[in-house]
Formats: sequence, C-alpha cells, structure tokens
Amino acid sequence: MIEPDKKFILIVDDSSTNLSVLSQALKTAGYKVRVAVDGFSAIAILEKCAIAPAKNPLPELILLDVQMPGIDGFETCRQLKTNPATAAIPVIFMTALADAESKIKGLSLGAVDYITKPFEQDEVIARVNIHWRLKQLTDNLEQQVAERTCALQQAQVQLVQQEKLSALGQLVAGVAHEINNPLSFMVSNIAPAKEYLAEITELLSLYQKHYPEPAPDIAIKIDEIDLEFVIEDFSHLLDSMQVGTERIKDISLSLRNFARSDVDTATPIDLHETLDSTLLLLKHRLKDRGARPEIEVIQNYGELPPIKCYPGPMNQVFMNLLANAIDAVEDAWEKDQRCLTITICTEVLRESAIVRIADNGLGMTEEIQKHLFEPLFTTKAVGKGTGLGLSIAQQIVTDKHGGQLFCKSLADRGTEFAIELPI
Repeated sequence: MIEPDKKFILIVDDSSTNLSVLSQALKTAGYKVRVAVDGFSAIAILEKCAIAPAKNPLPELILLDVQMPGIDGFETCRQLKTNPATAAIPVIFMTALADAESKIKGLSLGAVDYITKPFEQDEVIARVNIHWRLKQLTDNLEQQVAERTCALQQAQVQLVQQEKLSALGQLVAGVAHEINNPLSFMVSNIAPAKEYLAEITELLSLYQKHYPEPAPDIAIKIDEIDLEFVIEDFSHLLDSMQVGTERIKDISLSLRNFARSDVDTATPIDLHETLDSTLLLLKHRLKDRGARPEIEVIQNYGELPPIKCYPGPMNQVFMNLLANAIDAVEDAWEKDQRCLTITICTEVLRESAIVRIADNGLGMTEEIQKHLFEPLFTTKAVGKGTGLGLSIAQQIVTDKHGGQLFCKSLADRGTEFAIELPI
C-alpha cells in the first residue's frame, strides 16, 4: 500500500532496464514509485487506485513509454484522459521517437512533456520535479477555488436569508400598522354597541308594555321587519363581530411572532407556539379547495422545555418545511388523489429537542436527496422555487443554532424532516 504522504510516481515501460534505472533514481530523489510493464497493466493499476484511493492513492505523475506491446503509449494516454478519475494526472511521454509529428501527437492527447531516449537521469528528475510541483500548485488552486466557491455560496445564502427576514419584518410592520388602527376602532366600539342595543331593547319593551296596541302603520312595520328576530339576531351579529376581531388579533399576533425581526439575540421560546403560529399563517393553503380536499395536520406534541433560539430565523425554518410539505401532498393529490396528511411530532431525545415534520407525498429519490441542501438546487418548476429554502433552513439550524437538520424519504411513501436542537 502506498503511503499517502509520499510523492507517488507511476512508471510504464516494457524495458526492465529502464524501469530499474528510473525507479532507483526517483526513489533517491524522494519519490514513491510503482511500475507497470505495459498499457494494460498501467490502466488496471489506476482503476484499482480509483476504486479505493484511501488504500491505494492515485499517482501524482505518470512516466509513460510510447512503444510498448499490446496498446502503445498513445492509446494508453487516450484512455487515461477519457476517464474522469485519471484525466487530471500529468503524463510525461518517454520515447525514442523524436520527430515533430510524434511529439505533436503526444501533446495533443494531453501529455504535459516529452522526454526522448536515451535520457539523462538528471534531466528526468528535473522534469519530474517541475511537473510534480506544477501538479501541487494546480491541486492547491483547485482547492482554493472550491473553498472560495463554497464561501461565496454561503455568503449568498446568508444575504438572501437576511433580505428575506428584513423584507418580512417590514411587511409585518406595515400590515400590523394598517390592521391595528381599524381593529382597535372595531374592538373599542363593539362593547358600547352591545350596551346601546340593550338600552334600545329595554326601551322597546317599555313601549310594548305601556302601549300594547301600536298605531296601524307601526304594527305593519313591526311585522315586516320581524322585530323580535331583528333584536335577537342583532345581538348575534355583534357577538360574531367580536369573534372576528379576536381572530384578526390572533392573526396579527401570529405575524409578529413569526417575523420577530426585532429580536437579534437568542431567547427561550415555546416551539409549539411557534409551530402553531406558522400553521395559522398557512391555514389558507390547508383548506378544502373544491377539487382538492382539506389537508389534515396531525399534531403529536410531546413535552418540550423552552428552547433558546433566534425566533425569526427559526420561524422561517418551520415555514419553509411546512410549505414544502404542503407542496408535496398537493403533487401527490394530482397524481393519485390520496388522503393528504402532514404530521408534526415533538419530543426530547438525548438532551435535544426534536421536531419532525412528515408528509405522505410522493417522496424523493436517493439522487435528489444527495443534493437536497445544496444552494440553488430545486426540483420545482421554473418560477415556483429558488432552490435556496432548504439551504437557508439547514444553515439556520446548524450554523446559527448548533443543531442538525435531517431528511429521510421513500419513493411514493413521503418525506420526513427532523430538526434537532440542543436544550
């Protein structure tokens, strides 16, 4: 087994003398060497390395003879460059063919250099050192690019998250301002309206007591409007208005609790209250829509202590997961008109609070699940999803709250997301 901290060179040559001389020279220069006597053997070694790179790492450089039995060096190089696992390994050709046409052919196949035989050991070592160093620089650059790309994606996700919360906070502030003034007017006037109705009813009762035989036109009007019904129903109308204003107050409070953009520090919150507020805001999507029946939400709440969270971002996580669950069961209804259910379970497990949100939708394939939390990845139609919701949710749970977000899904059985938050 090749030691992973060694510089690994593969030499491919059908000459045992060349293999011996080059191996000794490269080992003296500090390289770890493996040899192959033909193209088939070289490809077999590399395929084995690609399957289990932890045990047998791929070489960082290949010295490849051109004229060999079986497949020559040119064909061997072509096959290596078409394999994604070996395409990035630099190849240096070694050959007695010094004509320009052969050199051009080798370089066009992807080789990085060309050493003509008979070669000088010092020249080979010098060229190997140069190309090994270039390979290290290339690998480091690729790693830096990958790290910068990841950092940029995270920055983009954070920016989108902040913009969403900021926009939501402004929206809630505007809605609350527009709702609260007329709502306060209605709430403050319902009680006096009930008192006035009681006084008017009492006055009419006195009239009926002292003037039991009203004038004919008054008697006709009493019959037309059904006075007793009007008095009774008017009281019911005021009661309904009071219930309606209480409902509006609940919605306004849920909006404020949902956004909580004014709270920028972690504070203990009731996750059940947070879930209920989010469900209230999504209630219009759960209702019967004529062709599609009502989506049943099963709430199996366990005992949870107050959990220290950032309320606004955590509400955003619940909103995203529940909205996705609704989308999933709606897609399932379009396919086979199954009963639609979303189940929310909470419990304490291993000193963590667990919130599970499951749907009985169509589920996801393993391939989709692999990319589920990647920024900009979405399976929804154009214009319906940005591909940032789950990425933002994962970042909020893991980075901001030190928790974990899991997903398990079975095709045609549904999907479950589990949020684990430290207590």
